[in-house]
Amino acid sequence: MIQTLLLSVLIIAIAIALFLVKVLVKKGGEFSSQHIHDNEALRQKGIHCVMDQDREAREANKAF
Repeated sequence: MIQTLLLSVLIIAIAIALFLVKVLVKKGGEFSSQHIHDNEALRQKGIHCVMDQDREAREANKAF
């Protein structure tokens, strides 16, 4: 039980350390945004946030 808990904590600590490498090593480094509206490639494909898509669908249905 204790070994499993310690192994889990170790794996989580390694994962966090790997996520922080970019922030710590690169000058002015920061985590990139994970929001859809901040992703240029998705915007070019016409993919929007689900909230924006819902708003557009509701406005389109009001016209009828």
